[in-house]
Amino acid sequence: MTPPVLSTDRPAPGQAKLDPGRLAGTNINPVTLLATDYLNHFNEAIMLLELLPAAPECKEDFLAWRPMSYCEHFAASRFTHRDLAIAAYHVADPIYRNEVDELSQHMNMILTATRDAMKHEMSLQTIGLLAESTARSLRPLVARAGAIINGEMAIQAVSAESAPQDNVDALFDREIEEVFRG
Repeated sequence: MTPPVLSTDRPAPGQAKLDPGRLAGTNINPVTLLATDYLNHFNEAIMLLELLPAAPECKEDFLAWRPMSYCEHFAASRFTHRDLAIAAYHVADPIYRNEVDELSQHMNMILTATRDAMKHEMSLQTIGLLAESTARSLRPLVARAGAIINGEMAIQAVSAESAPQDNVDALFDREIEEVFRG
């Protein structure tokens, strides 16, 4: 196991400080102290969703996907600097950390609602349409999280106009109408 990541030279009151030298050569942003590798968790789900219309056998793989927090993802990953990523997360500026956490919670809710919906009996066409719609709605959220992690975007609150399940229900209603009309 690697030596402790945190140093105590001039820490903020009640909080340890991360040694910036430890971040060199890692995928951890030195400003935000967050790593884009976390987004692989969502990109994997998006990839499976994109495959579903042409490869319905990927449905079981998508159904096996589970939400993970930032720290859960790194704890389970093979990322070389996973312990450092977790330690850096804990001392990262709460503004960046909270924004990424809110975005990931929003993406987790969308994916969970989609996964739960796909557990029900539905046509391959409906599964494909749901998969495409979900992937399309997630891509900008992943891009936004990446921009925040990389320190390239101003922080703004995540706005969920309606609950993810409401979005899935509305999509089903539209798609089912189109299937029966067509």
